Amino acid sequence: MNMKRVLFLVVSVSMSFWTVGQECDSVPELNREIVALAKSETGKKVDRGECWDLANFGLTESQAEWDGLYGFGRVIDPTKECVFPGDVIQFERVRLKYTRNGFTIIESMDHHTAIVASVTTNSAIRLIHQNTGEHGKKVGESDFNFNDVVRGKIVVYRPVPQIN
Repeated sequence: MNMKRVLFLVVSVSMSFWTVGQECDSVPELNREIVALAKSETGKKVDRGECWDLANFGLTESQAEWDGLYGFGRVIDPTKECVFPGDVIQFERVRLKYTRNGFTIIESMDHHTAIVASVTTNSAIRLIHQNTGEHGKKVGESDFNFNDVVRGKIVVYRPVPQIN
């Protein structure tokens, strides 16, 4: 992906990341199941404790259709479709910059996978993930605000039910 496209994604994220409305209230059953599975592991290390392992666990246990690598389902365009709890997000070379308690904080997510635990606003979500600075190799939740993104690539996947 060229840098112009990445910058466009970050700019669009900062303005309004996703669609918000009544149609966003109906979380798919598969997504609800993935969130429940991930939350059931809070405070525990799933598999090797890598970020990808939690998504693998949720998608595999819920019998979602996916490629077993980084194709976590159907790629969605969050400016046109709702982001739901249970969607999987892949972060690539993402840099965040924000101020907390008077201090400027810069964080990086060079290659990170997380599950959306909840959607709080049209630019903020709560993630459930592991292999983070805050929770180490154990599953925990943290807030993520798309307005803090200064660069990088973010891909949102909608889990897909297996076809029998």
